[in-house]
Amino acid sequence: MMELVKASTSDALVMNSISKRSFDSDVAVGSPSVGGPPGYMSVPFHTKMARTNHLYKLTEDGLIVGGAILFPDGEKLNIGRIFVSPEYHRKGFGIFMMQKIEAMYPEVKEFYLDTPIWNVRTNRFYKKLGYLEYKRDDEFIYYVKRI
Repeated sequence: MMELVKASTSDALVMNSISKRSFDSDVAVGSPSVGGPPGYMSVPFHTKMARTNHLYKLTEDGLIVGGAILFPDGEKLNIGRIFVSPEYHRKGFGIFMMQKIEAMYPEVKEFYLDTPIWNVRTNRFYKKLGYLEYKRDDEFIYYVKRI
């Protein structure tokens, strides 16, 4: 059974490892090099996100397989990032997580996020889920979904 629940500071080490492996795997979908967003491989960063109630863990039968960093702001929610362990890619875990995020915040009218232009996988994924591009710059495409 899959669940998306708030992570605790004791989850930070495992979630950091999953985040690093997930974002580093983006070299297979267009990343010019191994890497990720700020803090993607920092245990202190993930600990801080858990301590401030922004870090969520995705579990499958109790095993942590992914996560999300969410920033609610009234009727808006910034999906700072989601990540799934590479061995769980393309198996519905990301879709489950995004649907759960939207359901967890019934007061939210606008979900927004960004993803690198080069990332073919995530750009296709967010469009498939009904997110619409509202802006882009030299590095990122910015998406919104209004409910």
